[in-house]
Amino acid sequence: MSTLSLLEIRGLDLDFGTPSGRVHALRNVSLDVPAAQVVGIVGESGSGKSTLAYTVMGLLPENAQVTAGAIVFEGRNLLDMPASVRQSLLGDRLSMIFQDPMTALNPVRSIESQMIDIQHHERRSRSEKRAAAIAMLRRVGIPDPDSRIGGFPHQFSGGMRQRICIAMALLVKPALLIADEPTTALDATLEVQIIHLLKDLQKEIGCAVLFVSHHLGAVAELCDRVAVMYAGEVVEQGTVRDIFHNPRHPYTRALLKCDPGRIRKSTRNLPTIPGEVPSLLGVKQGCIFSQRCPSALDRCSQQSPAEYRIGLEHRARCHLLGEEQKVSA
Repeated sequence: MSTLSLLEIRGLDLDFGTPSGRVHALRNVSLDVPAAQVVGIVGESGSGKSTLAYTVMGLLPENAQVTAGAIVFEGRNLLDMPASVRQSLLGDRLSMIFQDPMTALNPVRSIESQMIDIQHHERRSRSEKRAAAIAMLRRVGIPDPDSRIGGFPHQFSGGMRQRICIAMALLVKPALLIADEPTTALDATLEVQIIHLLKDLQKEIGCAVLFVSHHLGAVAELCDRVAVMYAGEVVEQGTVRDIFHNPRHPYTRALLKCDPGRIRKSTRNLPTIPGEVPSLLGVKQGCIFSQRCPSALDRCSQQSPAEYRIGLEHRARCHLLGEEQKVSA
């Protein structure tokens, strides 16, 4: 294991129990989040991005079960901790920005009371906590924070609510911030502002960030490294330059082709990846992407591909890479 990684996920498997059988939502997921770096997770809806984020935080429904693997945070396996010890890390060493700011904030409590409560680990007076909350609201761009802090969530716009959620998540100065599609509910202009704000605050506080998004442009702007997920598996990971300039997995290439930001000619029809994301019920043979892959080999439907190292930090799971390495050898 890398001594520089703040978070190390190793061979993680997660199932959901359903009336139809067990859904294998995460399979053999391994990922490193180095200290003070931003790691993006991208993929289609249903690829397991948010499930992975919630698994790290320990915010899973009762029908979820981790069946294998480890989540090592600051040298300790979160999965081996007593529930009370793991819970004590939340809002302290681990913090999260949720996708929907309206449901993340309590609608019947003032922003002030929520921001003071989140500082429960701090041994400071209420007035000191209130001053810290006001300072953070000012830092994230809330106008007149001295008076607005007494307001309720419904009195703020969607963009302002998301800024408040960011302020609350960073107020405790976490070692790791998990951001679960924090710009999904915002328009394009606000999205750019929030991305730049996150980038500035991450550098200021020095925390690591696990950034979940389906927006490739936001990932390219904010992240140092990227992991590409498909149907519960990490199929490729590397630096931002590796993924965006030298994608090696067919799914990563297909995903990048669908990015509207890369379309040079005006068109009424946006590119899509043919086929559908496979069901995760039951045991699957072979490469999970083989049925949609334009480059699939015969063995892709029978054998699960190994992970091949392409560069120093660039890895992908694809039989084609194995064939290439045989030729080059």
